[in-house]
Amino acid sequence: MRKRVRGWSRRKRIIMGSFGVLALMYISVIVWHTFKPLPAGLEYEGDLHRVEDVEMFYDLSFAQNQKGTNQKHELRIFDEIYGMIDEAEEFIVIDLFLFDNYTDQEIAFPAVSEMLTEKLLAKKEGNPDFPIYFITDPLNVGYGSYESQLLGTLEDAGVEVIITDLDKLRDSTPLYSGLYRVVFQWFDAGGKGWVPNAMASDAPDLTLSSYLKMMNIKANHRKAVITEKEAIISSANPHNASGLHGNMAFKVSGPVINDILESEEAVSQFSGGPEFPRADAEEQQGDYQVQYVTEKKVLDSILTDIEKTVKGDSIHLAMFYIAEGEVVNALTEAANRGVEVRMVLDANENAFGSEKTGLPNRPAVHEMLEDTDDKIEVRWYNAVVGQFHTKSILIKTAEESYVSGGSTNYTQRAFMNYNVESNIRIIAPNDSELVNDMEAYFDRLWNNEDALYTLDVDAYQDTFTFWQRGIYGFQKIFKLTTY
Repeated sequence: MRKRVRGWSRRKRIIMGSFGVLALMYISVIVWHTFKPLPAGLEYEGDLHRVEDVEMFYDLSFAQNQKGTNQKHELRIFDEIYGMIDEAEEFIVIDLFLFDNYTDQEIAFPAVSEMLTEKLLAKKEGNPDFPIYFITDPLNVGYGSYESQLLGTLEDAGVEVIITDLDKLRDSTPLYSGLYRVVFQWFDAGGKGWVPNAMASDAPDLTLSSYLKMMNIKANHRKAVITEKEAIISSANPHNASGLHGNMAFKVSGPVINDILESEEAVSQFSGGPEFPRADAEEQQGDYQVQYVTEKKVLDSILTDIEKTVKGDSIHLAMFYIAEGEVVNALTEAANRGVEVRMVLDANENAFGSEKTGLPNRPAVHEMLEDTDDKIEVRWYNAVVGQFHTKSILIKTAEESYVSGGSTNYTQRAFMNYNVESNIRIIAPNDSELVNDMEAYFDRLWNNEDALYTLDVDAYQDTFTFWQRGIYGFQKIFKLTTY
């Protein structure tokens, strides 16, 4: 080997040495940014707090058949948020992922982004010194390619806008991100954007450097609104093209508000933002217990609650994406020990007017049906418009029920600290109003009580292919997914 190296020309040795140094840098960068310490305050698990009431709200779009005949929309979540803004007396803290009004589709979407902007502007107009903090994702400014008119208007009115510093997070697509960090990130030429924006054709174009940054696929995916009186944790974005999605939200009060503020302050501070105020919230003595959990702590709490189930218990899941191995295995094992496991899932058929491949839900369902001999029951949401974007679970045991809902999809990106995520975990009496509301919601969808909400599992599984399963497996191994 030494003789062969000695025989190489000086130029060849320099080239091979350079490649070796780059390869070492590439591998080192991948390892560091896959396992580096998380920013302080992420992977948060708050205390359990007793509260007197937890309210559940949902948005639904539905029709009488798959063609979309007699479409109807029940939209309540943002009305509740607007009410919170109106009633706030001391401060407002908001952390929302998608916030824009661009759309490709010729559909009369609700103007949720403009309405939220108007509500916050009205609050500042009534009291210019009223503190409002708005955390959001850099997707809304094209990863630096352009300014958001909505966010700019809020900033001009005195709202503190904090763009999350995603670079502080671990890399979710290490094979690409290693290359990006070693090579691509150093060639930010700035200038006018020319790469089409994947979110919508009427959205501003991206610069090449912003597009390359976007391909790292990470996000502040939270959806939280907090005042000194109450907080809403939801799956809903103030994004016009998402305005007809199915979503779910939970409103809570009491000292858990300060746990949420502590966690949100951590995101603000690692992104260069300020500290947040706290609420003067008294302990309550209600029948519910609530806990704020983020990132991997969401997964840990869900696995803990699923493991409590025995034969005769039930698990009802309403979910946009399900793919993460640990939770798939936990649901499979629960079904095999006699727990009733029912899932209403999005078919992953479309996204903002573009056709999708059915990943990840269809291969995940194929795997779970196979491993349980069809003990798990699945129905696909009949998404005639928008997506079934809900992310919630109801686990009912003989003693009590466990609910978890918020921003978190059941995927590796959401559960393994790559995204910034948040859920509210609730322990509730089986005969409580919240559990009754959750069961009524699920039964309405499962039984198609007054519309064609859901379809039999074969409606999409019959079109599932061997190649989809192979692509799904390849993507999971090499972490090359967008979900």
